Amino acid sequence: MDFTPHTDADVTTMLNRIGLETVDDLFAHLPARVRVVGDLDLPDGISEPELMASIKALADQNDELICFAGGGNYDHYLPPTVRSLNLRSEFVTSYTPYQPEVSQGVLQALFEFQSMVCTITGMDVSNASVYDGAGAAIEAVNVAIAATRRDTVWVSAAVAPQTRQTISTFAHARGITLIEHPVVDGLTEWQPEAAGPPAAVVFAQPNYLGVIESYEAAVGIAQTQGALAIVAVDPMTLGVLRRPGDAGVDIAIAEGQPLGGPLTFGGPGVGLFAVSEKLTRRLPGRLVGTTTDDRGRLAYVLTLRAREQDIRREKASSNICTNQSLNAVGVAMQLAWLGPDGLVEVGRLSAQKARYMAARLSSIEGVRIAVPAAYVREFAVALPVAPSVVIEAMARRGFLAGIDLTIDYPNLGNAMLIALTEKRSKDEIDAYVDALEEVIANA
Repeated sequence: MDFTPHTDADVTTMLNRIGLETVDDLFAHLPARVRVVGDLDLPDGISEPELMASIKALADQNDELICFAGGGNYDHYLPPTVRSLNLRSEFVTSYTPYQPEVSQGVLQALFEFQSMVCTITGMDVSNASVYDGAGAAIEAVNVAIAATRRDTVWVSAAVAPQTRQTISTFAHARGITLIEHPVVDGLTEWQPEAAGPPAAVVFAQPNYLGVIESYEAAVGIAQTQGALAIVAVDPMTLGVLRRPGDAGVDIAIAEGQPLGGPLTFGGPGVGLFAVSEKLTRRLPGRLVGTTTDDRGRLAYVLTLRAREQDIRREKASSNICTNQSLNAVGVAMQLAWLGPDGLVEVGRLSAQKARYMAARLSSIEGVRIAVPAAYVREFAVALPVAPSVVIEAMARRGFLAGIDLTIDYPNLGNAMLIALTEKRSKDEIDAYVDALEEVIANA
């Protein structure tokens, strides 16, 4: 019941200080039915080299599948430069520093992150990140509710299911009415007569099906309704698509994993959050700014902190008091490594490869593009067999084939979502198509 660094004398001293005789006395208040009696059924201890060998043997059982899945997390190239720099001990924290006098390096890195997020989104102000893309969506809805004093939110059904589910959980807890607007031929069909007026109009660009939504339709209906326009963007497409700030969006959010983050079985991520200038005072989380020290030198500090986030919490529009510093710094490193031309090139390569693959897939009997709308680097295909069967069979052939859409979008039939990044080669695409043709023929 004690820890390795604690000697018997240490344990006795601690027990004497709190007036107990044995370590078991610490748990005497617990019912007997929930207490462990006797020793745990654990194997004998092993040495560190033996443990590492055992872990490696387990890791070696993982299959290295070629990834064609997306839906919010993508297999982009992560250069050794970013991996190496992001593992430096100076950056390994998930927090923003409280003491600027000893944390100028991290604060400057986060300031650069904020500046880059503003540049790629076209927005005026960015915070130092939130936890993930779905969390960013909740924070954006929070801002809209506080700004408009309304309790209804309109959400496109083409927003990622995990994001919609997260917003729905939050809405249920706070008594907010959530109105979902349908998807027709891949595009959101906004319903002006829906219950409202809304605090926010939430959509995605491109949407979950990979389709390019109309900024004019979404922003236009938000302005007509007196609501805030909130868009969830794929940051890796911002080199080829119009920036949300240029389209009149009020709040732009994103999952930042594609920029500087590995897939790592689904996490951790980092939420990007940027707003128009009028919403600066409502920005959740941390904001790093510049000032001068007592010698007139440039200095970086946390600024514009809403004190309600810490003390008058019942009046706060957000209770987030931290961020994802390590992941945010990784985003800044990746964007600096890419540069403006690199971001454009990644977007173009992904889009070009998606069109090549879509054309190849359409040549397979029974396979067609499921949504007749313009897409970027992700698209849905209709299959002659269940996607779950295809995904399992393709995994045995070395491919992570895509995402089954039958649960979230049953009207598309046997549809599967496929994503392309700059990493996917022509040989990989051709091999995927050949394998899929074989799977369908044998189904």
